[in-house]
Amino acid sequence: MIGSLWRYSHFLLALISALFLVVAAVTGTILAVEPVSLAAQPYHVTALDNVPLSQTVIALKEQYSEVLDLEVTPEHFVKASVFTEEGDSETIFIHPTTAQKLGEVTGQSPFFSFVTNVHRSLFLKSIGRAFVGIASFLLCFIAVTGVFLLAQRQGGFKNWFVKVRESDFGQRYHVILGRWFLVPLVVVAATGVFLSAEKFSLLPEPTTTQGLVEPASEIGNEKPIDSSLLFQNITLDEVRKVSFPFSDDPEDYYQLELRESELLIQQHTGQVMSEVPYPFVKVASLWSTKWHTGQGNVLWSIILLLASLSLLFFIFSGFYMSIKKRKKAASLIQKCTKDEAEYIVLVGSESGNTHVVAKAFSEALIDEGKKVFLSTLNEYSTYANASHLIVFTATYGDGDAPTNARKFEGLLKSIVPINNLKFAVVGFGSITYPRYCLYAVKVDALLHAHNGFTPILPIVKINNQSDVAFYDWLKKWNESAGLSLKVTLPVKDKKNLKEYSFEVIERTDLNIDNTFILKLKVLDKLSFSSGDLLAVIPPNSDTARKYSIAKVDGAILLSVKKHNKGLCSEYFSLLKSGDTILASIEKNESFHLPEDAPSVYAIANGTGIAPFLGMLSQNKEQPFHLLWGARGEDSFTLYKSYLDKKLRLANVKSITEPVKTFEIAFSQKRNKNYVQDLLLKDRERVARKLNDGCVFMICGSMVMQQAVLEVLEEITKTELQQPLSHFESKGQLLMDCY
Repeated sequence: MIGSLWRYSHFLLALISALFLVVAAVTGTILAVEPVSLAAQPYHVTALDNVPLSQTVIALKEQYSEVLDLEVTPEHFVKASVFTEEGDSETIFIHPTTAQKLGEVTGQSPFFSFVTNVHRSLFLKSIGRAFVGIASFLLCFIAVTGVFLLAQRQGGFKNWFVKVRESDFGQRYHVILGRWFLVPLVVVAATGVFLSAEKFSLLPEPTTTQGLVEPASEIGNEKPIDSSLLFQNITLDEVRKVSFPFSDDPEDYYQLELRESELLIQQHTGQVMSEVPYPFVKVASLWSTKWHTGQGNVLWSIILLLASLSLLFFIFSGFYMSIKKRKKAASLIQKCTKDEAEYIVLVGSESGNTHVVAKAFSEALIDEGKKVFLSTLNEYSTYANASHLIVFTATYGDGDAPTNARKFEGLLKSIVPINNLKFAVVGFGSITYPRYCLYAVKVDALLHAHNGFTPILPIVKINNQSDVAFYDWLKKWNESAGLSLKVTLPVKDKKNLKEYSFEVIERTDLNIDNTFILKLKVLDKLSFSSGDLLAVIPPNSDTARKYSIAKVDGAILLSVKKHNKGLCSEYFSLLKSGDTILASIEKNESFHLPEDAPSVYAIANGTGIAPFLGMLSQNKEQPFHLLWGARGEDSFTLYKSYLDKKLRLANVKSITEPVKTFEIAFSQKRNKNYVQDLLLKDRERVARKLNDGCVFMICGSMVMQQAVLEVLEEITKTELQQPLSHFESKGQLLMDCY
């Protein structure tokens, strides 16, 4: 409930203030350039903290016939209003030690003046200022709600800086930039609210009424201003403005405006006649102006510029995500009511991706002539004629329910089903999250514990919306339900990756596992690393297939298993040395060799060994242990030439460990072993490595990955009294499975 409140508040506040925030962000970006351009002017000629005020005052009096005031700008330029010997009035920039004229003071450029007016009031005067002030106020609350949403997505404040694993560009950088620019945006919003409130006299009026002390007798006390200790001790970097006396009358004083106080100084004796500290409102106003505009601070101006650009990104990416979610969640045209339906499909979806799958599944049932009712888990009810319940649900944050599934547990407890329903649960998520598909597991457990439901399949978890995993589940569900559904999943958004040319250097013969190695020469100038993905669209297809890359001696090495009727593997198996193919490189930085890790423990099966063949030689000093699962010894011959130079076979019970080691689990020998079995046998060393910061990298089949994760979870809990997620959150678990 609280999570929904933050989400809807965040969206509603952004919706209300969007137009004003877009204008403020665009104009703020432009205005952030102004302090940078001012700082580039040639008027800052010396460090002001080394120039006493007395020196500048004397120099001005000697240089000009009359001085009205001097002012130190936020850029540390010194300007003065003076009368020359010819009687001309000038406002000029001066050298702080000699008072020599450096240049004329000009007003704000027409362009920046125009942008400033738009930024402050939208050319609507007081009404516009009110709108801008309210928008700034709303931005403060948008930031607050964003903080709680981000914490919820990351699994709590303790995981605030944990690596963002979201694959969608908009969502990913909405989170990343939110973390980077939260503080600058809050500062800009809060200072904007303060300055608006000050403009509308909503704050206490700051008063600096001077209470004069009794002046000392001037007889015998007259002294030149350069001998005044006060003027000698105050340096120009402490000064904002000095107003000079209009005449020699003793009651005309120097008025000094410093950073946090104002002083009146007797011009003949140097006596401090009055000193008034600025009230809080005045100090806050000065600081708000400085922090809101970036005046005098180039670095902060650049930060404000980037923060303004990020605000534009937040607005457009936020609305894009909302529109995208609503499009994906567009309801199926119901052919029947909930009480007429035989098949009930319930969805829990945060981004809308899971809803797309549920909708495609429901449409396939309708095509088979079945009566279907599609709804969200929040709308769970009684169903008069239903016999099957199919749940598709994602997980949000730290194992929580998506927004449209938060009421399900309470509804399940309070509603008594009319019929016993056969059910199946499919969880969607990313294996890189510690609480992978946890909410789907909770739903499955709730239904198992309820007398009104009967499972027909174990829960299935689908990683990264894998079509292959979904169709595998569909095949099993069809068998259990006695149907032959043909579900057509929508084509996923394609990334516009640039294609490059690659020449075939070598293609090995098929080994006993129908596996071969394809070695490619890069013909274009291209950077890539082991662990990146080669995306290839084979002939007679419009869908790219992806293969994990090994970078060996500058060439690309692929390990490919030939599948019956596999378009890409068939295409690869027919290539000959000298042939050229077109393909794209997709960066996969989350699966690059962690160069700063104390050691690496690589786990693979089958063709998942490919990226590790390249990683072995990347960091020669880094301990690297490779555990590979294969059918039998003949499977190893394909990779032997690449591994012999790098590794020597190591016994799992070895006490001493060379820098590079290799270990094989054969699954079709008499004493068959899988990689997870060897991990379990070597549990003490595995635990020690995890405790020492070793990074575990897993590449291969999803089945192997799940088995390995279960074993690692057991080892960390029993040997280290920590869940596996503790080490995963520290970046010690990297996975790329299929």
